[in-house]
Amino acid sequence: MEHVATPSWAMLAYLVSGILFILALRGLSSPATSRTGNRFGMTGMTIAVVTTLVTHVPLKSFQDFGGHGFIARLNTVTLLEILAAIAIGGAIGWVTARRIKMTDMPQLVAAFHSLVGLAAVLVGWAAYLNPQAFGIAGPDGAIEAQSRIEMGLGIAIGAITFSGSVIAFLKLAGKMSGAPIMLPGRHVINLGTLVAILGLVAYFTQDQGLWVIATVTALSFAIGFLLIIPIGGADMPVVVSMLNSYSGWAAAAMGFTLHNTAMIITGALVGSSGAILSYIMCKAMNRGFLSVIAGGFGADAGGGPGGGAAREQRPWKRGSAEDAAFIMKEAENVIIIPGYGMAVAQAQHVLREMADQLKKHGVTVKYAIHPVAGRMPGHMNVLLAEAQVPYDEVFELEDINGEFAQCDVAFIIGANDVVNPAAKTDKSSPIYGMPVFDVEKAKTIFFVKRSMGGVGYAGVDNDVFYMDQTMMLLADAKKMVEDINKALAD
Repeated sequence: MEHVATPSWAMLAYLVSGILFILALRGLSSPATSRTGNRFGMTGMTIAVVTTLVTHVPLKSFQDFGGHGFIARLNTVTLLEILAAIAIGGAIGWVTARRIKMTDMPQLVAAFHSLVGLAAVLVGWAAYLNPQAFGIAGPDGAIEAQSRIEMGLGIAIGAITFSGSVIAFLKLAGKMSGAPIMLPGRHVINLGTLVAILGLVAYFTQDQGLWVIATVTALSFAIGFLLIIPIGGADMPVVVSMLNSYSGWAAAAMGFTLHNTAMIITGALVGSSGAILSYIMCKAMNRGFLSVIAGGFGADAGGGPGGGAAREQRPWKRGSAEDAAFIMKEAENVIIIPGYGMAVAQAQHVLREMADQLKKHGVTVKYAIHPVAGRMPGHMNVLLAEAQVPYDEVFELEDINGEFAQCDVAFIIGANDVVNPAAKTDKSSPIYGMPVFDVEKAKTIFFVKRSMGGVGYAGVDNDVFYMDQTMMLLADAKKMVEDINKALAD
C-alpha cells in the first residue's frame, strides 16, 4: 500500500489505541481484572485496525495493471481481501480458543508467537520487493538507508522469534525432548552468528542486494533454533515470555517500516512488558537472563519430562484419600501448591470443591503459586481463576513462604521442582538457586503425583517424597481429589 500522510484524526485514534493497550496490560496484571484488560486490548486493536484500513486502503475505482494503476487496483481490491483474511483468521482463532485445552495453552501461545515473527518476516520481504508501494523508496528508487535498518532488524527479530517459537512449541507439546541439547562450541557459534547478522544489517545500508537480506533471514532463522534448543524444560516459562518480547520488538520494527504509529506503540508495549516479565521470572528463579539464554537449567543434567538419573531406593509412606480427608479436616490451616500435574489432570475444579468443603469445617485454605509453576507465566493463576477460586486466597511465593512453618498441612498437587529443597542445598542440582516453597517446614505434607517413578520437568529427584511427615498420594490428581471430596462428605 502506498505511504500517505497520516491525518490528525488518525493520530488521535492511534493514541486512544495506545492508551487502551496500556490499560489492557494493567488489567492483565491481576486475575480479578484480566477480563476487563482483555476487553480494553480488543477495543484498542479494533480501533487501530479500522483506522489503518480507512487511511491506507482507500476505495478507488478499478484501474488497469501496471504503474500507479496497479497500486490503485491493490488499494481497491485488497480491501475485500483484507476483510476476507480477517474473517478467516478470526474464525480460526475463535474455534482454536474454544477448543484448546488449558493444558495446551503454553504451546498455543508459543505457536502464536511464531506467527507474529513469520508475519514480520513476510512484511519485511514485501517491503523489500516493492519499496515504492510501501513509501520507503527514495527519488532514485532505492530503499532509504533508515528504512533498510528498520527492515533488516524487523526481519531478523521476526525470524528469530519464528524459529525459536517453533522449538518452544515442540518442547512444550512433548514432540521433542525437554532436555537441553548442547551443541559443541554453541556459545561461539551463537555469538558469531549474531555478530554476522548485525554486521550484515549494517552493510545492508550500503548494499541492498538480494543476497544480503536473504543471508540475514537465513542466519536469523538458524540462530532462533540454536538459542532455544539448549534451554531446558524448567526454563520454558521464561522462554515463552522472552519470545513474547521478541515478537513485540519485531512488530515495532515493522511499524517503523510501514510508518504505522499503532504498530510501533503496540510492539513497544509488548516488547517492553515481555522483557520486564522475563526479568521478573529470572529473578524468581535466581537466574541471570543471559544465563537462561545460554542454556540455564539443565546445562549439566538431563532435564525434561521423564528425565533424570537413576535413583537409589529410599523408604517412603503411601497415604490414602481417607487419610488426607481426616487429617485436613482436623487441621487449622491448609496450603495448596498446584503445579502442571494439576493442569494435565484438569483437577482445578474438584480442587476448589475440596477447599470449599474444608472451609465448611473451619479450615483456613490458601493457594501458593510459584512464578514458574506450569509451562507459561501465570499458568496456575489462569487455571484457578477458571475454577472460580477467590483471588484473595491466592498468594505468590514471597507472600506466603513464611507461613509454612506454622502450616498444619501442605497439599502439593502436581508440583515438583518448585517444592524441591535441592534448589537450596544441592549445588550440583540443575535447579540450584531457584527460590522454592519451604514445604518441608509444614507439619504434614500430602504429595499428589501419578507414581514414584516420575520426576519434575527439570529431571531431578525430590527429597520431600521421603520425609517423615510426607504421605504420597499416588493416583491421577483429579481422581485422588474426587476421592478426598467423597471422604470429606461422609
